[in-house]
Amino acid sequence: MTNAMAKRWAGPVSALALALALGCSGCSSSATANSPGTNGVAATTQAIATGAPVPSSGCATAQPAAVANARQDIDVGGVARWFLLTTPAPGAPSPTHPAKATPTVAASTIPRPLVVDFHGLAEGATIHSATTRFGALGQRQGFVVAFPNGTGSPVRWDTTTQGSSNADLQFVTAMLEQLESTLCIDTSRVYASGLSDGSFMVSLLACTMSDRFAAIAAVSGLQMPEPCPTTRHVPILTFHGTADPILFFNGGIGTATLNKALGRTGSAPSSSTTTTTRPVDLHGSGYPATVQAWAVKDGCRPRSSDTKVASEIILRTYPCPKGTAVEFDIVIGGGHSWPGSRFSQSISSITGQTTFQINATRSIWAFFQRFQL
Repeated sequence: MTNAMAKRWAGPVSALALALALGCSGCSSSATANSPGTNGVAATTQAIATGAPVPSSGCATAQPAAVANARQDIDVGGVARWFLLTTPAPGAPSPTHPAKATPTVAASTIPRPLVVDFHGLAEGATIHSATTRFGALGQRQGFVVAFPNGTGSPVRWDTTTQGSSNADLQFVTAMLEQLESTLCIDTSRVYASGLSDGSFMVSLLACTMSDRFAAIAAVSGLQMPEPCPTTRHVPILTFHGTADPILFFNGGIGTATLNKALGRTGSAPSSSTTTTTRPVDLHGSGYPATVQAWAVKDGCRPRSSDTKVASEIILRTYPCPKGTAVEFDIVIGGGHSWPGSRFSQSISSITGQTTFQINATRSIWAFFQRFQL
């Protein structure tokens, strides 16, 4: 999907996401948990970047007790914004090098990685935290997780503008500053992930804040914003289903699915979108082309290699310079979903199939650990 199409359909897709959220308001807790026995089979390596951490100013202060999905309010230019915060216990082991306390460094002041996880359109931070369960993984693995909340009704991200006029970019900057001044964060290991509209947002961050985020991960919606003024090569991991009924694998938006979800009847609006699917071209337009464009921008060779790592998963990689990577998990028959998420599975009647041959949350974390600024 092009940026122009994303702009045109932000409203309808937001409404769809709202319908999905309301439809699952009664889901049980078991329906929101990722599959406990699923591993990230598509991770190419478990290597961890071993560069020295870069401690934030908050490392000089006593660390607060662990919290889970605690609402944090913040004023951004006179506008009230908020995000959910999950932290491990101050003395918990940390994946940051060095991995454990030394006689001169207390475990509570070892700088910790930070993952900022962005919700989809109309989903909101609370629903998204249940979808990905990044917070639970962070508490086990020793990293901090923030789930920012967008604005508007339905709630969304502004991914159509850049620079100081974008209130969401201001919000992200202010949130990072607050987290880094109050918690002990390794500023060289800050990462961003997102779903759908959240993928649009992390794509924008890769372009406009490449000096703040060491790597990004985009599920169902990687974009190539224009312009894209990166200051460094940005490692990218992305996932997309070949049967995504909302953001078609080879480009376009599923207006038929939108109309069904919203209870609309009649013909589809006149636009460049489409209501019919085409035979999938794994190397064609749409998301395959977007991933290749990012690979070229990151200095990688444009010719990719595909590896069938499971019956439903093809891992596409590119030969890239040292210190970066562009990897694409193609989910055969996958829908508009977060792989490995029971919450995504519970709304499959609209979003399509959720694969459990890979756990996106675990795969993303394994990918992130390979990189630092």
